[in-house]
Amino acid sequence: MPTLSDFNAQSLDGTPVALGQYAGKVLLVVNTASACGFTPQFAGLQELHRRYAEQGLVVIGFPCNQFGSQDPGSNAEIGAFCQKNYGVDFPMMAKVDVNGEQAHPLFQWLKKEAPGVLGSQAIKWNFTKFLVGRDGTVLKRYGSMDKPESLKADIEAALAA
Repeated sequence: MPTLSDFNAQSLDGTPVALGQYAGKVLLVVNTASACGFTPQFAGLQELHRRYAEQGLVVIGFPCNQFGSQDPGSNAEIGAFCQKNYGVDFPMMAKVDVNGEQAHPLFQWLKKEAPGVLGSQAIKWNFTKFLVGRDGTVLKRYGSMDKPESLKADIEAALAA
């Protein structure tokens, strides 16, 4: 059975990233966008990263332009926006698709492991979040409306496990 460690991604600068390097950590994987009504969630995600990193949490952002073309910039522009406006220093990966035939394999797996409302696998909008445990399995899926600060109890339970 696959775990998060079985997947790879690319960083914003194009460097290959083996997600296996995060084995033993708790991850919060988020599809992000720079021009979305939920974009201010970057501040909350950064705060979670700052608060829990030493305990083993890693927030990872995956920019996506599939919802209302709300992240049309280049990977470099996205990185600069996140740093300048929200002080983001958690890992940001290269832009991906999260739905459809070209969906990144990680998101295909995440959606299968943690379906949405009524069993729907499709991601509905930007800032859908997946909490992954230290063992690399998906613990929970959160929608766009779930603010990062509302995830603290689940994150703390995953870090304690």
